[in-house]
Amino acid sequence: MTRSFKDLTEPEILALAMTLEEEDARIYGDIADGLAADFPASARLFAAMQAEEVEHRRRLADQYRAHFGEHVPLIRRQDVKGLVQHRPVWLVRPLGIEAVRRLASTMELETRRFYERSAAAVSNVPTRELLLDLAAAEQRHVDLAEELSERHLTRAARTEEEAAGRRLFLLQVVQPGLAGLMDGSVSTLAPLFAAAFATHDPSAAFRVGLAASVGAGISMGFAEALSDDGSLTGRGKPLLRGVVCGLMTVAGGIGHTLPYLIPRFGTATALAAAIVAVELVAISAVRNRYMDTPFLAAAFQVIVGGVLVFLAGILIGSS
Repeated sequence: MTRSFKDLTEPEILALAMTLEEEDARIYGDIADGLAADFPASARLFAAMQAEEVEHRRRLADQYRAHFGEHVPLIRRQDVKGLVQHRPVWLVRPLGIEAVRRLASTMELETRRFYERSAAAVSNVPTRELLLDLAAAEQRHVDLAEELSERHLTRAARTEEEAAGRRLFLLQVVQPGLAGLMDGSVSTLAPLFAAAFATHDPSAAFRVGLAASVGAGISMGFAEALSDDGSLTGRGKPLLRGVVCGLMTVAGGIGHTLPYLIPRFGTATALAAAIVAVELVAISAVRNRYMDTPFLAAAFQVIVGGVLVFLAGILIGSS
Protein backbone atom coordinates (compact mmCIF):
# COMPACT_ATOMS: atom_id res chain seq x y z
CA MET A 1 0.00 0.00 0.00
CA THR A 2 1.17 3.53 -0.77
CA ARG A 3 -0.01 6.97 0.29
CA SER A 4 -0.53 10.02 -1.84
CA PHE A 5 1.70 12.96 -0.96
CA LYS A 6 -1.28 15.26 -0.38
CA ASP A 7 -2.46 12.95 2.44
CA LEU A 8 0.77 13.21 4.45
CA THR A 9 0.79 15.13 7.72
CA GLU A 10 3.53 17.59 8.68
CA PRO A 11 5.46 15.07 10.86
CA GLU A 12 5.17 12.48 8.08
CA ILE A 13 6.57 14.97 5.56
CA LEU A 14 9.54 15.68 7.83
CA ALA A 15 10.10 11.96 8.42
CA LEU A 16 10.05 11.29 4.69
CA ALA A 17 12.44 14.20 4.08
CA MET A 18 14.90 12.68 6.57
CA THR A 19 14.73 9.34 4.75
CA LEU A 20 15.35 11.01 1.39
CA GLU A 21 18.34 12.96 2.68
CA GLU A 22 19.84 9.82 4.20
CA GLU A 23 19.41 7.91 0.92
CA ASP A 24 20.89 10.76 -1.12
CA ALA A 25 23.87 11.01 1.24
CA ARG A 26 24.61 7.32 0.80
CA ILE A 27 24.28 7.57 -2.98
CA TYR A 28 26.72 10.49 -3.09
CA GLY A 29 29.08 8.51 -0.90
CA ASP A 30 28.92 5.62 -3.37
CA ILE A 31 29.58 8.02 -6.25
CA ALA A 32 32.57 9.57 -4.46
CA ASP A 33 34.00 6.11 -3.86
CA GLY A 34 33.43 5.10 -7.49
CA LEU A 35 35.11 8.22 -8.90
CA ALA A 36 38.03 8.36 -6.47
CA ALA A 37 40.49 6.46 -8.66
CA ASP A 38 39.96 8.28 -11.98
CA PHE A 39 38.44 11.63 -10.98
CA PRO A 40 39.70 12.51 -7.47
CA ALA A 41 38.62 16.17 -7.69
CA SER A 42 35.09 15.19 -8.65
CA ALA A 43 35.09 12.54 -5.93
CA ARG A 44 35.87 15.26 -3.38
CA LEU A 45 32.99 17.31 -4.76
CA PHE A 46 30.52 14.47 -4.24
CA ALA A 47 31.95 13.76 -0.79
CA ALA A 48 31.21 17.40 0.07
CA MET A 49 27.67 16.98 -1.28
CA GLN A 50 27.31 13.89 0.88
CA ALA A 51 28.34 15.90 3.95
CA GLU A 52 25.75 18.55 3.07
CA GLU A 53 23.00 15.95 2.81
CA VAL A 54 24.00 14.62 6.24
CA GLU A 55 23.74 18.15 7.60
CA HIS A 56 20.33 18.58 5.95
CA ARG A 57 19.09 15.45 7.70
CA ARG A 58 20.37 16.75 11.03
CA ARG A 59 18.48 20.03 10.59
CA LEU A 60 15.32 18.15 9.69
CA ALA A 61 15.74 15.88 12.72
CA ASP A 62 16.19 18.88 15.03
CA GLN A 63 13.04 20.48 13.63
CA TYR A 64 11.13 17.21 14.05
CA ARG A 65 12.24 16.70 17.65
CA ALA A 66 11.39 20.28 18.57
CA HIS A 67 7.75 19.83 17.55
CA PHE A 68 6.91 16.11 17.52
CA GLY A 69 9.24 14.33 19.96
CA GLU A 70 11.88 11.65 19.57
CA HIS A 71 9.99 8.92 17.72
CA VAL A 72 10.29 9.24 13.94
CA PRO A 73 8.00 6.98 11.86
CA LEU A 74 9.67 4.92 9.13
CA ILE A 75 8.40 6.39 5.86
CA ARG A 76 10.33 5.28 2.80
CA ARG A 77 10.50 6.46 -0.78
CA GLN A 78 8.46 3.50 -2.00
CA ASP A 79 5.66 4.24 0.49
CA VAL A 80 4.61 7.47 -1.23
CA LYS A 81 3.20 7.77 -4.74
CA GLY A 82 5.24 9.97 -7.05
CA LEU A 83 8.75 9.36 -5.71
CA VAL A 84 11.16 7.81 -8.19
CA GLN A 85 13.14 4.68 -7.32
CA HIS A 86 16.85 5.19 -8.08
CA ARG A 87 18.99 2.33 -9.36
CA PRO A 88 21.73 1.58 -6.79
CA VAL A 89 25.05 3.08 -7.84
CA TRP A 90 26.94 -0.11 -7.04
CA LEU A 91 25.05 -1.82 -9.88
CA VAL A 92 26.45 0.51 -12.54
CA ARG A 93 30.19 0.36 -11.94
CA PRO A 94 32.46 1.61 -13.40
CA LEU A 95 31.03 5.10 -13.10
CA GLY A 96 31.34 7.71 -15.83
CA ILE A 97 31.17 11.46 -15.42
CA GLU A 98 28.23 11.74 -17.80
CA ALA A 99 26.18 9.07 -16.01
CA VAL A 100 26.99 10.55 -12.61
CA ARG A 101 26.00 14.04 -13.67
CA ARG A 102 22.73 12.74 -15.10
CA LEU A 103 21.94 10.89 -11.88
CA ALA A 104 22.87 13.82 -9.63
CA SER A 105 20.89 16.35 -11.66
CA THR A 106 17.80 14.15 -11.66
CA MET A 107 18.05 13.42 -7.93
CA GLU A 108 18.42 17.05 -6.98
CA LEU A 109 15.63 18.16 -9.30
CA GLU A 110 13.28 15.62 -7.72
CA THR A 111 14.31 16.57 -4.17
CA ARG A 112 13.99 20.30 -4.85
CA ARG A 113 10.47 19.75 -6.22
CA PHE A 114 9.67 17.68 -3.13
CA TYR A 115 10.81 20.46 -0.77
CA GLU A 116 8.94 23.15 -2.67
CA ARG A 117 5.74 21.13 -2.59
CA SER A 118 6.31 20.25 1.06
CA ALA A 119 6.79 23.89 2.01
CA ALA A 120 3.43 24.71 0.47
CA ALA A 121 1.77 21.89 2.41
CA VAL A 122 2.92 22.71 5.97
CA SER A 123 1.52 25.41 8.23
CA ASN A 124 4.38 25.80 10.70
CA VAL A 125 6.43 28.84 9.66
CA PRO A 126 9.89 27.63 10.87
CA THR A 127 9.31 24.28 9.14
CA ARG A 128 8.28 26.02 5.92
CA GLU A 129 11.39 28.24 6.03
CA LEU A 130 13.61 25.19 6.60
CA LEU A 131 12.06 23.35 3.65
CA LEU A 132 12.47 26.34 1.33
CA ASP A 133 16.09 26.73 2.47
CA LEU A 134 16.73 23.06 1.66
CA ALA A 135 15.07 23.49 -1.74
CA ALA A 136 17.56 26.28 -2.49
CA ALA A 137 20.42 24.04 -1.34
CA GLU A 138 19.28 21.30 -3.74
CA GLN A 139 19.34 23.82 -6.58
CA ARG A 140 22.96 24.60 -5.71
CA HIS A 141 23.70 20.91 -6.06
CA VAL A 142 22.15 20.93 -9.54
CA ASP A 143 24.48 23.79 -10.42
CA LEU A 144 27.46 21.82 -9.10
CA ALA A 145 26.49 18.87 -11.28
CA GLU A 146 26.33 21.16 -14.30
CA GLU A 147 29.76 22.53 -13.37
CA LEU A 148 31.04 18.97 -13.35
CA SER A 149 29.89 18.47 -16.92
CA GLU A 150 31.49 21.74 -18.02
CA ARG A 151 34.84 20.54 -16.72
CA HIS A 152 34.78 16.96 -17.95
CA LEU A 153 32.42 16.58 -20.93
CA THR A 154 33.33 17.51 -24.47
CA ARG A 155 31.40 20.17 -26.37
CA ALA A 156 29.81 17.52 -28.59
CA ALA A 157 28.64 15.49 -25.60
CA ARG A 158 27.21 18.57 -23.87
CA THR A 159 25.35 19.52 -27.05
CA GLU A 160 23.70 16.12 -27.21
CA GLU A 161 22.55 16.17 -23.59
CA GLU A 162 19.25 17.68 -22.56
CA ALA A 163 18.44 19.75 -19.50
CA ALA A 164 17.69 17.87 -16.29
CA GLY A 165 13.98 18.65 -16.47
CA ARG A 166 13.67 17.40 -20.04
CA ARG A 167 15.70 14.33 -19.16
CA LEU A 168 13.41 13.61 -16.23
CA PHE A 169 10.38 13.98 -18.50
CA LEU A 170 11.77 11.52 -21.01
CA LEU A 171 12.74 8.95 -18.43
CA GLN A 172 9.52 9.12 -16.47
CA VAL A 173 6.90 9.74 -19.18
CA VAL A 174 8.36 7.87 -22.13
CA GLN A 175 9.42 4.97 -19.94
CA PRO A 176 5.85 3.74 -19.19
CA GLY A 177 5.34 3.30 -22.93
CA LEU A 178 8.59 1.37 -23.24
CA ALA A 179 7.70 -0.81 -20.26
CA GLY A 180 4.37 -1.58 -21.88
CA LEU A 181 6.03 -2.48 -25.17
CA MET A 182 8.38 -4.92 -23.45
CA ASP A 183 5.65 -6.50 -21.36
CA GLY A 184 3.29 -6.90 -24.31
CA SER A 185 5.96 -8.41 -26.52
CA VAL A 186 7.05 -11.07 -24.02
CA SER A 187 3.98 -11.87 -21.90
CA THR A 188 1.75 -12.74 -24.88
CA LEU A 189 4.14 -15.27 -26.41
CA ALA A 190 3.12 -18.27 -24.31
CA PRO A 191 -0.67 -18.05 -24.73
CA LEU A 192 -0.38 -17.24 -28.45
CA PHE A 193 1.90 -20.15 -29.39
CA ALA A 194 0.21 -22.54 -26.97
CA ALA A 195 -3.08 -21.88 -28.73
CA ALA A 196 -1.45 -22.14 -32.15
CA PHE A 197 0.20 -25.51 -31.54
CA ALA A 198 -2.76 -26.88 -29.63
CA THR A 199 -5.26 -26.16 -32.41
CA HIS A 200 -3.18 -25.68 -35.57
CA ASP A 201 -5.95 -23.20 -36.38
CA PRO A 202 -4.59 -19.73 -37.32
CA SER A 203 -7.93 -18.02 -36.62
CA ALA A 204 -8.12 -19.51 -33.11
CA ALA A 205 -4.51 -18.51 -32.42
CA PHE A 206 -5.26 -14.99 -33.63
CA ARG A 207 -8.21 -14.64 -31.27
CA VAL A 208 -6.16 -15.89 -28.31
CA GLY A 209 -3.26 -13.55 -29.18
CA LEU A 210 -5.62 -10.61 -29.56
CA ALA A 211 -7.29 -11.36 -26.23
CA ALA A 212 -3.91 -11.73 -24.50
CA SER A 213 -2.65 -8.45 -25.96
CA VAL A 214 -5.76 -6.48 -25.00
CA GLY A 215 -5.89 -8.06 -21.55
CA ALA A 216 -2.24 -7.29 -20.88
CA GLY A 217 -2.78 -3.73 -22.13
CA ILE A 218 -5.66 -3.16 -19.71
CA SER A 219 -3.69 -4.66 -16.82
CA MET A 220 -0.52 -2.65 -17.51
CA GLY A 221 -2.50 0.52 -18.12
CA PHE A 222 -4.21 0.32 -14.73
CA ALA A 223 -0.97 -0.63 -12.99
CA GLU A 224 0.86 2.39 -14.42
CA ALA A 225 -1.98 4.82 -13.74
CA LEU A 226 -2.26 3.72 -10.11
CA SER A 227 1.49 3.61 -9.41
CA ASP A 228 2.15 7.36 -9.30
CA ASP A 229 -0.08 10.45 -9.23
CA GLY A 230 2.69 12.56 -10.80
CA SER A 231 2.49 15.25 -8.12
CA LEU A 232 6.17 15.06 -7.16
CA THR A 233 7.96 13.84 -10.26
CA GLY A 234 6.15 15.88 -12.89
CA ARG A 235 5.49 12.66 -14.82
CA GLY A 236 2.15 13.93 -16.08
CA LYS A 237 -1.41 12.83 -15.47
CA PRO A 238 -1.88 9.21 -14.38
CA LEU A 239 -4.68 8.69 -16.92
CA LEU A 240 -2.46 9.76 -19.82
CA ARG A 241 0.44 7.57 -18.66
CA GLY A 242 -1.90 4.63 -18.20
CA VAL A 243 -3.35 5.02 -21.69
CA VAL A 244 0.13 5.26 -23.25
CA CYS A 245 1.40 2.24 -21.33
CA GLY A 246 -1.71 0.22 -22.16
CA LEU A 247 -1.61 1.02 -25.87
CA MET A 248 2.08 0.20 -26.13
CA THR A 249 1.45 -3.11 -24.35
CA VAL A 250 -1.22 -3.97 -26.91
CA ALA A 251 1.13 -2.94 -29.71
CA GLY A 252 3.88 -5.18 -28.31
CA GLY A 253 1.60 -8.21 -28.35
CA ILE A 254 -0.24 -7.58 -31.58
CA GLY A 255 2.90 -7.64 -33.74
CA HIS A 256 3.40 -11.40 -33.58
CA THR A 257 -0.36 -12.01 -33.46
CA LEU A 258 -1.18 -10.46 -36.85
CA PRO A 259 0.59 -13.20 -38.89
CA TYR A 260 -2.15 -15.61 -37.80
CA LEU A 261 -4.53 -13.77 -40.09
CA ILE A 262 -2.77 -15.86 -42.76
CA PRO A 263 -4.84 -19.03 -43.21
CA ARG A 264 -1.84 -21.37 -43.66
CA PHE A 265 -0.62 -22.48 -40.21
CA GLY A 266 3.01 -23.15 -41.21
CA THR A 267 3.45 -19.82 -43.00
CA ALA A 268 1.76 -17.87 -40.19
CA THR A 269 3.86 -19.54 -37.49
CA ALA A 270 7.14 -19.02 -39.35
CA LEU A 271 6.35 -15.32 -39.87
CA ALA A 272 5.26 -14.90 -36.24
CA ALA A 273 8.50 -16.51 -35.01
CA ALA A 274 10.54 -14.19 -37.23
CA ILE A 275 8.68 -11.17 -35.85
CA VAL A 276 9.33 -12.39 -32.30
CA ALA A 277 13.07 -12.51 -33.01
CA VAL A 278 13.00 -8.94 -34.36
CA GLU A 279 10.95 -7.77 -31.36
CA LEU A 280 13.36 -9.25 -28.81
CA VAL A 281 16.38 -7.63 -30.46
CA ALA A 282 14.50 -4.32 -30.67
CA ILE A 283 13.56 -4.51 -26.99
CA SER A 284 17.21 -5.11 -26.08
CA ALA A 285 18.16 -1.99 -28.03
CA VAL A 286 15.41 0.00 -26.29
CA ARG A 287 16.60 -1.08 -22.85
CA ASN A 288 20.15 -0.15 -23.80
CA ARG A 289 19.09 3.27 -25.10
CA TYR A 290 16.58 4.39 -22.51
CA MET A 291 17.24 2.35 -19.38
CA ASP A 292 21.05 2.48 -19.20
CA THR A 293 21.31 -1.31 -19.48
CA PRO A 294 24.41 -2.60 -21.33
CA PHE A 295 23.27 -4.05 -24.65
CA LEU A 296 24.71 -7.53 -24.06
CA ALA A 297 23.14 -7.73 -20.61
CA ALA A 298 19.81 -6.47 -21.97
CA ALA A 299 19.97 -8.92 -24.86
CA PHE A 300 20.70 -11.82 -22.53
CA GLN A 301 17.86 -10.93 -20.15
CA VAL A 302 15.26 -10.21 -22.82
CA ILE A 303 16.16 -12.79 -25.44
CA VAL A 304 16.71 -15.67 -23.00
CA GLY A 305 13.51 -14.80 -21.16
CA GLY A 306 11.56 -14.36 -24.37
CA VAL A 307 12.83 -17.62 -25.84
CA LEU A 308 11.91 -19.50 -22.66
CA VAL A 309 8.37 -18.06 -22.76
CA PHE A 310 8.17 -18.86 -26.48
CA LEU A 311 9.27 -22.47 -25.94
CA ALA A 312 6.94 -22.84 -22.96
CA GLY A 313 4.01 -21.88 -25.16
CA ILE A 314 5.01 -24.36 -27.86
CA LEU A 315 5.57 -27.22 -25.38
CA ILE A 316 2.30 -26.62 -23.57
CA GLY A 317 0.38 -26.31 -26.82
CA SER A 318 1.93 -29.47 -28.26
CA SER A 319 1.37 -31.64 -25.18
